Amino acid sequence: MVRNDNRGFDKIRKVEIKRNFLKYAEGSCLIEMGNTKVICSASVEESVPPFLKNSGNGWVTAEYGMLPRSCKSRIPRGKDSGRTHEIQRLVGRSLRAVTEMEKLGERTIWLDCDVLQGDGGTRTASITGSFIALAEALNKLKKNGLIREIPIKDFVAAVSVGVVSGEPMLDLTYEEDSTAEVDMNVVMTGKGQFIEVQGTAERRTFNREQMDKLLGFAEKGIRDLVEIQSNLLKDIL
Repeated sequence: MVRNDNRGFDKIRKVEIKRNFLKYAEGSCLIEMGNTKVICSASVEESVPPFLKNSGNGWVTAEYGMLPRSCKSRIPRGKDSGRTHEIQRLVGRSLRAVTEMEKLGERTIWLDCDVLQGDGGTRTASITGSFIALAEALNKLKKNGLIREIPIKDFVAAVSVGVVSGEPMLDLTYEEDSTAEVDMNVVMTGKGQFIEVQGTAERRTFNREQMDKLLGFAEKGIRDLVEIQSNLLKDIL
């Protein structure tokens, strides 16, 4: 079997990340993974949810959405689906896992992920790009003297894997994802620690050997993404 873009089964798509993509956001980037394009922005709000008031701890949360013509058919505005809520919770959890909330102070960082074009892996691209935006926003807080250090413990990135026509594959396009027998999203830190693994048998069950191979592909892809992040953020982290 040959993939439609001639990649190897264990290769991620071409990745391009442009920092400081938006003028007004405290942190932002445009991340492109193949034909999937997502704008990730970070906004600082000098307050926290009620359950954190007077705790001294901050909060990191996320919102996610797709533009009406980010896909082949139009997506109506203002209709948040269960999928949308699931993805934004995933992005928030992933970024909180590497942020030291006690060093952030009582402020919230909102991560907004806006999909310009979707071709598979929008949630994983959102996580990978949001880390860039978060680091930029925290660096701005440090420069302004609002925090003493950048409260990031580790890098975080995410990638999709799956079984398509019996073959384990890394970083699925929409065409591959829509026909996959097994679909999985993996979030990991730069040190190789898992944050989340979402795996589903779509058309047939899968065994431990296949799962181990998929996780191995995901780990390889995330190492590649973290290397890209690290090179982009070497002036900050």
